[in-house]
Amino acid sequence: MAYPPITKILMYSHDTFGLGHIRRTLAIARSLRKAPATVLILTGSPLVGRFNIPRRVDFVRIPGMIKVTNEQYLPLSMKLEATEVLEIRKRIILSTAQAFQPDFFVVDKAPLGLKREVVDTLHWIKEAHQGCRSILGLRDIMDSAASTVEDWEAKGIYGAMESLYDEIWVYGHRDFYDPVQEYEIPETVAQKIIFTGYISRHVPNAAEVSAVRKELHLTPRHQMVLMTTGGGGDGYPVVNTFLKAFETHSAPDGMRAVIVTGPFLSASHYKDVKKRCQALGFTILRFHRFMEGLIGAADVVVSMGGYNTVCEILSQRKPFLIIPRTVPREEQLIRAQVLCSKGYCEYLHPDRLTPEAVYHKVLHLLSNDRQMSQRAADFPFKALEVIRQRVLAHRKETKR
Repeated sequence: MAYPPITKILMYSHDTFGLGHIRRTLAIARSLRKAPATVLILTGSPLVGRFNIPRRVDFVRIPGMIKVTNEQYLPLSMKLEATEVLEIRKRIILSTAQAFQPDFFVVDKAPLGLKREVVDTLHWIKEAHQGCRSILGLRDIMDSAASTVEDWEAKGIYGAMESLYDEIWVYGHRDFYDPVQEYEIPETVAQKIIFTGYISRHVPNAAEVSAVRKELHLTPRHQMVLMTTGGGGDGYPVVNTFLKAFETHSAPDGMRAVIVTGPFLSASHYKDVKKRCQALGFTILRFHRFMEGLIGAADVVVSMGGYNTVCEILSQRKPFLIIPRTVPREEQLIRAQVLCSKGYCEYLHPDRLTPEAVYHKVLHLLSNDRQMSQRAADFPFKALEVIRQRVLAHRKETKR
């Protein structure tokens, strides 16, 4: 059976730490189905199969790697040398591109891929598959200006962006944070940049929210505080402080807390958190397939401020508190400062992070949620439509 021509999009998400990259990639993929397009995702995420993968979207799972430091990665589960696993990943990526013959190759965040693993594929596209457009997708903020410039200069990122990519999509708003200026991007690269705005997320309907609240045994009189740390690999200090806040101060009457630790929280830390949640009467979850539903059921959200989580919260106009990490990168802190300065959230700097501070911030948000919710109504969620228009424009060009 022959199928009519359809735009083919190959997306790469290295996924060595956390859940943000794959969740952002899936959000874009779901939207692009309407282009119409069929999307194939290359990912190292060990959890990709737990997500709801819609029709016309599929994935190729490459062997997982885990970040040890900013520059050191080890195999997630395979008993092989890191260099061997990286070679396997590199060959799978290239072979998939050659077999799939995409019209677009969208690389998430890492211009060269993990340890340069997409470079061969990018060169193949330039030399042998010139009808494909290579796209680099960058989140709104990468890291501090000084760290990013140093890293990009050392790795030859500026040259790669100029020679290997046709477009660079920045999933943010230039008035919020300007990477062209902050990261000293040369004009030859800057002219390829398209600021798409932020990536909106699914907003559950009333029935879906009601079902989640019923699942959590919440009545209409309950106010729910959701505490989430994304993947959870570095989330224990934040969860620990949140728990201490309500171990030393009584939760207000009617407040319920749900803590999603993330699947990468260590077993020992999970055991500790579970025991303390049981003592407080809090609900603990390691992972939830429908985070949008949990956010929809919440009255206040406490998070670390990763790009993905922030977009999910703001899509539903929920009042929220960011407790950002500053190691190994400062992007969460910078994002928190930017959003707080514009009235979209509250945040606590790690240097001022105490149980008392968390407790008072949460209570303040529970009592004063309307203003922040109204402010979120004008958040610049335009990315999915801008990206879709870029795909449609390229398809029209190729038909001429």
